[in-house]
Amino acid sequence: MNEVVALALARLRVRPGRVLLSAGGIAVVSAMLGAAVTVAVSLAGGFDRAATRAGLADVIARFDGAPGALVAERARSLPNVRSHALRYTAYGVDLRAPEHHVYDARAEGIRPGPRGYAIVAGRDLDGAGDEALVERGLALAWKLRPGSTIVVGGFVTLRVVGVAVQPDTVAFPLVGRPRIFVPYAVARVLAGAPAGAANELLLWTRDPALLDVTLAQAREASYGLRDLQFLTRSGIRIEIGQAAGIVIALLVAFSLVALAAAGAILAASSASEVQRRLHAIGVMRAIGASPGAIVRGHAVEAALVALPSAVLGVAAGWLAVRGPLDDLLVAVNELGPGPGLALWLVATVALVVAVVAVAAAVPAARAARRRPVDALRGADVSGMPRRAPLPAGPGGLGVRLTLARPGRSATAVAVLAVSAACALLILSIATLLSRLDSEPQAIGRAYQISVAAPPAELPRVRRLPGVVAATTRYDTFASDSFDLGESFELVAFGADHAGYEAPPVAEGRRLQGRHEAEVGLGLAQALDLHPGSLLAVQLENGRETRFRVVGIVRALAQQGRIAYVDASGLLAAEPGLQPTLAVKTAAGSAASVRDELERAGLVAESSGGVAGDAVQGWAARNSGFVSALVALLRAVAVLDGLVCLYALVQVLALTASERRQAIAVLRALGAGRAQITTLFAASALLLAVVSLPVAVVAERLLLGPTAAGLATSYVTLSLAAEARSIVLVALALAVASVVAAAIVGRQAFRSPVTHGLAADG
Repeated sequence: MNEVVALALARLRVRPGRVLLSAGGIAVVSAMLGAAVTVAVSLAGGFDRAATRAGLADVIARFDGAPGALVAERARSLPNVRSHALRYTAYGVDLRAPEHHVYDARAEGIRPGPRGYAIVAGRDLDGAGDEALVERGLALAWKLRPGSTIVVGGFVTLRVVGVAVQPDTVAFPLVGRPRIFVPYAVARVLAGAPAGAANELLLWTRDPALLDVTLAQAREASYGLRDLQFLTRSGIRIEIGQAAGIVIALLVAFSLVALAAAGAILAASSASEVQRRLHAIGVMRAIGASPGAIVRGHAVEAALVALPSAVLGVAAGWLAVRGPLDDLLVAVNELGPGPGLALWLVATVALVVAVVAVAAAVPAARAARRRPVDALRGADVSGMPRRAPLPAGPGGLGVRLTLARPGRSATAVAVLAVSAACALLILSIATLLSRLDSEPQAIGRAYQISVAAPPAELPRVRRLPGVVAATTRYDTFASDSFDLGESFELVAFGADHAGYEAPPVAEGRRLQGRHEAEVGLGLAQALDLHPGSLLAVQLENGRETRFRVVGIVRALAQQGRIAYVDASGLLAAEPGLQPTLAVKTAAGSAASVRDELERAGLVAESSGGVAGDAVQGWAARNSGFVSALVALLRAVAVLDGLVCLYALVQVLALTASERRQAIAVLRALGAGRAQITTLFAASALLLAVVSLPVAVVAERLLLGPTAAGLATSYVTLSLAAEARSIVLVALALAVASVVAAAIVGRQAFRSPVTHGLAADG
């Protein structure tokens, strides 16, 4: 084994330039892997980590102010309750800090008992009346830290002693109202509430599986409490999922795809290195080296190069996405994996080393089993017919040199195709996110404008030029009567809803009767519903109504937790529900119709995609959230581009090394740097042209569907690359080809002509 290691070290010393090229490629791909692992591990399970560390309550009940003693007595009488805590929250609080001022802050008054939040900086409240905690998003946006001073209510000065995370909603400024935690007495004074009053109850259960029983008893014991609302952990997860669930799921899915792609790139690159050494393997076999020794030598050599390169690359990938990823986690009130991420990164380094070593050993084993004379001949060199329809000049020679190595060229095409497919996937995700916000068709909506107006305005709206059809649209939120932790949206139209919102039917049929419902796949999975099941609905007004499920639809709105019902059935249970008007316009008429509606004094807005239902509802108030997403995608895209550039430089550098005599002859006959660069550019462009259609097919048939399936199993998402994205990637490949040719051409032209002419091949 010592001899194998010594031989590997000797080979590394002989060709330092090639070693650095291989190490650079492994580092770049490892950076892509490090970034993908960091994103996937950090975003997956972020809510659960935050909820566990904060000790988030299983149930949060909010109501109008009531005597705290009465609320506590009723809480103690509930079954399955392990502990409880009372708070008084003051709303619409004037909050000031240096260079910042808002009028609608939320101050939660903390009493002794369980907290339900996690301290991430500083310390907790200790009972002093002049202390405060600020939520993490507010601390970041306003640059507050322990020791800062804030003024609440215009007259109470408080000292910030800590930064807290309570993951019951997304953070400021993604949600428009900042939140602070203050002593109970301060919140009560700010709200002008009587002593001992409470308007929030936190419950921790002994057995979360019996939460529905506890909630049912809590509703029965809630007589006398006004405007009572229950929020459960599962409900909170849904709410936060509406803020960023689709986006986070897409990023995690992309990271998983990138992991597989990076592994394929590493394997292909390592195999290419062994192809270059076929002649050396033939010499070793000719002088008596055993196949086993050759395989071990190549595996050890590859591992020695891969280890430092992987460490450097994984660390660089982690650094590249760390900043925007932290911002994204802060925005959605979630916590990263902390020190646990280091174990994943170490495992990634080990995986890279293993993949590189195996990828080098396998082709080395195949080559070592050949006859020495076959290996000495190169084995992968193919001749080109003299009359092949190829261009003349340096460009034609570059094409011939590439086609003369079909095995190596195929490997390079594979690397480029995988990298380009990942780039197409990034662009497809970005396009989808844009459409979710701006295009109604992205979520199956066939109407373009939503009007805040009563049904009496329908005739006037229908008469406007450009209006094709209009009807009423009712929506309200409700809970399942059998599992009060699951909230969802009920939607009804005055006309057939399929003409206005028609998510594709996954199972069953469209609704036809007053007591029938179509439910989204997300809701069906959460409540185990299927055609023929009973959907028992607890409405916001306290009434219950029931619908028979007749169809399951692939709806994107509300993460698929939505049910379409007949308007008459919904209004019978909630007669005071006010509608909006859904307006369908002729092609290209939406803007003019919106202007006409505004001149008529009606408030009109785009029906949007998932604006208000998902990311953009909050992101419209804070461009930082979108910026964090863009920064993440940009960081991964840059790493992916470097992989493409490396693959091209690698194959061109190997060609320049092997064909240095031919290049020297061209230079001796008068070829300048431009001609040599043209030779390499033609070679690289050929690889790029061949890899592009492979990348498009791979993205549309494999990567896109895989990412969509991993991101949202409850909805049909299309991540197929569009023509504009394909053109952008094609241009990027062309630029990378020219840059790689310039790099290798410059290096080849700097070498003395006599050295190339004297080379022995």
